[in-house]
Amino acid sequence: MQPWQIKALELEQSALKHLDGIIADHPLYASLGFIYLLMAFGICLILLIIRGRKKLNGKSTFHVPPVIIHLSEPPPPPPDTFDPFPPPHHSTYYDHDDE
Repeated sequence: MQPWQIKALELEQSALKHLDGIIADHPLYASLGFIYLLMAFGICLILLIIRGRKKLNGKSTFHVPPVIIHLSEPPPPPPDTFDPFPPPHHSTYYDHDDE
């Protein structure tokens, strides 16, 4: 390990010890500071997203590339629909009431 890497790890360890001490001594202020940092990060992220939009004719729009899907075979035929009133059919059994 290089000497500058050792020095960087020592500085990191020292900073984390100080941060641990601040959190242990002042938990309310540390949590409020953490919340403010998260809010600032969120606002910066929202601003970056808003600035990333392209302008077209004075209106802000997003550029969405077209998607082309190639189908290799034709779609299957639609399933048979249920007919609640089928056409009447003649029964094969002999009716004796006609005589």
